[in-house]
Amino acid sequence: MTQESVKIPKERIAVLIGHKGESKRQIERATKTKLTIDSKEGTVLIDGEDSFKVYLTSHIVKAIARGFSPERALKLANEDFCFETLNIKDLIGKSKSDLLRQKARLIGTRGKARRILENMTNTQISIYGKTVCIIGEAVDVMIARQAIERLLQGAKHGNVYGWIERQKEAEKELT
Repeated sequence: MTQESVKIPKERIAVLIGHKGESKRQIERATKTKLTIDSKEGTVLIDGEDSFKVYLTSHIVKAIARGFSPERALKLANEDFCFETLNIKDLIGKSKSDLLRQKARLIGTRGKARRILENMTNTQISIYGKTVCIIGEAVDVMIARQAIERLLQGAKHGNVYGWIERQKEAEKELT
């Protein structure tokens, strides 16, 4: 039996559990694990026979904790998908005003910049607190991560979108 503990923000516990426990049951069925949620502490205990399934489940729980819906996070049950977390403050420094400005740049007006990044890189992106998280296939996540880093370092959106297109073209030529 393998066990792992994951801390999540208390305001995300209801999302993890879902309506009448449906999201929790769905995760347990998809990963063949058991989730024990301590809502007072914000701790999720994951138990399972298969250590890899416990590992996948921890990523699903972390994705929900970082702002993804359970449906999007469950994509991580597929071994072809991976989960990446970027700490915005590691890239831009400690300034609160810089953090808010950079988050706004990543999200864009009514979420347009985030949607464009998601569509161009075939990933799911969540900007929550001081982090940006990405779900997708490994190559796509790598491209999305580099694009986000470029935006956070001050690159213009159009230049980053052009860079993504060139990366996707190069990827097609390799396959």
